[in-house]
Amino acid sequence: KKTASMFGEFLFSHFGLSGPVILTLSREIVLSLRRQKSISLEIDFKPALDEQTLDKRLVREFTTHGNKKVKNVFRFLMPEALGPVCLSQTGVSGDIPCNRVRVEDRKKILHWMKHFTVKISGYRSLEEAIVTQGGVHLKEIEPATLRSKHIPNLYFAGEVLDLAADTGGYNLQAAFSTGWCAAEGIIQYLTQV
Repeated sequence: KKTASMFGEFLFSHFGLSGPVILTLSREIVLSLRRQKSISLEIDFKPALDEQTLDKRLVREFTTHGNKKVKNVFRFLMPEALGPVCLSQTGVSGDIPCNRVRVEDRKKILHWMKHFTVKISGYRSLEEAIVTQGGVHLKEIEPATLRSKHIPNLYFAGEVLDLAADTGGYNLQAAFSTGWCAAEGIIQYLTQV
């Protein structure tokens, strides 16, 4: 069952996956892992191309570079480091010339490029976190001032609130905006005392 879908950038790191897409999806990933659900992430390395167009591109590259080894042509198709992974996982030999790639092997490569699947087994520690989740529920505060509905003159702002925003400055904007609202609420309270 697909629970989320995103377009954007990510990277393979020494500990797993990272980058803007992963950070944005991390809330859903962590919640699912905590519920003991198995998480798989499907990656489309060529999202701008449908499968038919990508197949034509593979045919063109393999025809243009017919005498070159398959493993040497991947640099025209994707980041060079992914070529050996694709060949290993599809069982296609990288040492054959491109003009000898069978249709079924080309289809395996195409499927891998459009449906690369990674099983997510865990997440980094809180000490290493870049984004957080959880916090004071928004129903527990007055929206205009961010003052607690239960504890007099207690105000909340930023990531202490249970809200999530996409990466790319939105979390910072939420922190700045809620900080401003809380400060205005405090000023309003102090001028009434």
